[in-house]
Amino acid sequence: MEAKAVVFEGVGQVVFRTVAVPEPGPDDLVICTKYSLISNGTESSFLRGERVAGDTPSRAGDKLPFPQVTGYQKVGIVERAPENSPFRRGQWVHNTVSKVGFPDQPWGGHVSVAVAPAREVYALPEGLDPVEAAGLVLTQVGYNCGARPEVAPGATAVVVGDGLVGHWAAQTLQHRGARVVLLGKHRFRYARFVAGADDRIVDLSAVDNLDLAVAEACPNGIAVLVDTVGSNRLVEQLAPRLRWNAHVVSAGFHGTAGRIDIQMLRGKEATLHCPAGWARSRMEKTLALVAAGALRVGPLITHRMHAAQAPAAFDMILKKEQDFLGILLEWNGETR
Repeated sequence: MEAKAVVFEGVGQVVFRTVAVPEPGPDDLVICTKYSLISNGTESSFLRGERVAGDTPSRAGDKLPFPQVTGYQKVGIVERAPENSPFRRGQWVHNTVSKVGFPDQPWGGHVSVAVAPAREVYALPEGLDPVEAAGLVLTQVGYNCGARPEVAPGATAVVVGDGLVGHWAAQTLQHRGARVVLLGKHRFRYARFVAGADDRIVDLSAVDNLDLAVAEACPNGIAVLVDTVGSNRLVEQLAPRLRWNAHVVSAGFHGTAGRIDIQMLRGKEATLHCPAGWARSRMEKTLALVAAGALRVGPLITHRMHAAQAPAAFDMILKKEQDFLGILLEWNGETR
């Protein structure tokens, strides 16, 4: 079977081309992709050659995982479902990764025809705009960040980063009753944060004294600190403002520099959380919050592009010469 896909051929090399897709087995679904969402941070770090797998950074001498069908999240319509499957033909579903014919990287996301086991497929609730579920894995990363720490009503949670994960972590913490302080440096992005009456935004690009700015925004200290950008420097700067028994969540990619001073946290008896990946229970909880409107996706999508324009989308991500946040790829008309 053949399909169209977004392929990383090498460092900095993105093409939209035909790829081989394995024939479906008896337990596989076949899904016609309609939308997929780019994971800006993870996918661009693979494209730069910074990872060999998942959260594993590349090191000198490592064989880089090229070529690969990039991505890990999409929504589409079921074309074929196995007998006795809970899924049915014509149903809208979310699919994480699906099978592709590359020997070293046999799974991918941005592909027009998904051949996928049921464990990687999620039925969309009736009436949900499928675009809201196009980035469900990444939305779940944000949910995982916001759901891990203990949160007392009204406690201050600081979220570092105004990217997609930062927004969804902040939304999750808001839903759980926290007072959220979002630290970002891109007005185009952090302006999309729907702040409550007690929430705050701190523009890192306009702050001369971070400690003073955080002290003013967090007069009672920080109960929860979520780092979505992978900056130990910022965590260390913010650590003195942590309350006793605080929670620190580290979700950014550090490459080979992922070192944190445990003794620094010990003085506050802080708990360190290191969430990664996705799990079915978390995906289902995330989907329920998306369907309820507690987690919002549509307002964070700034670009809708045909899948064939993916090379231009990644060029925009790598060069960072223009504003962007959520980049949705549309697959209408691209099935085989």
